[in-house]
Amino acid sequence: MDAPPKPWPTGLVEQVEPLVRRVLAPNASPYTYTGTQTYLVGGGGDVAVIDPGPAEEDHLAALIAAIGSDRVTAIMCTHTHRDHSPGAAPLAAATGAPVVGCAPLVIESDEPRADAPFDKAYAPDRVLADGEAMCGTCVLGGWTLRAVATPGHTSNHLCFALEETGALFTGDHVMGWSTSVVSPPDGDMSAYMASLDKLYAREDRVYYPAHGPQIDKPRQLVRGMIGHRRQRENQILRLLREEPQRVEGMVPKMYKGLDPRLHGAAGQSIKAHLIDLERRGLAERLDERWQAN
Repeated sequence: MDAPPKPWPTGLVEQVEPLVRRVLAPNASPYTYTGTQTYLVGGGGDVAVIDPGPAEEDHLAALIAAIGSDRVTAIMCTHTHRDHSPGAAPLAAATGAPVVGCAPLVIESDEPRADAPFDKAYAPDRVLADGEAMCGTCVLGGWTLRAVATPGHTSNHLCFALEETGALFTGDHVMGWSTSVVSPPDGDMSAYMASLDKLYAREDRVYYPAHGPQIDKPRQLVRGMIGHRRQRENQILRLLREEPQRVEGMVPKMYKGLDPRLHGAAGQSIKAHLIDLERRGLAERLDERWQAN
């Protein structure tokens, strides 16, 4: 995970292609890179807002200014992490638009703070199933955003495909600066890998992630991400074959030079790999340690 090269402009509208604008929220952090990017699709008529971001007054004001006289027909959330969906409710109140997209999430777990990263207040007016679409009209004709179910980073994660231009809004499933954290109990490595395979089979022209720059060679990046995860899996198995391991002890061995603030996230992804390996009969738990089979 690289540090941002320089601050990105927050609160400003950037036109990334004729049907797509973006506004960066002021929530940069080691976990969000330069911040959460909210995308506006359409203009001069109907507009959809993708990932309204955190419920911060400055960001909401910037979105309202960007929307201008357009009619917001949908506020669409890829998933319910707190840097993505909390802005949906105040934006809906300001515009009268429905909240549409991923399902609300309920985590039943005894793990402390298992639901801490999630927006517990998220309440969509409509949940989109895989393949369902929202449509609108604008000065350039029209737009169609179709849901592409991509569980893994979270169990309720959706991407949205802009059919008129071949763009895919990838939320946190594929980002422009880092691989995604897969954090159990809701995050699932097996589902995440299957979702990467699903995207690799598509022919999207460009990815617009919620964090980091746009991705102009999507299939090349996804292929690399799949290979990266397989390398991590092999690295874990090599360590387990040497001796039983604790997750916290594996992090510095596998992520040399990583920002210490991200060690917890790295440990969660290792844990997700271990659970997947356990399901496949390649590893097993020994209390707080894991060993290879």
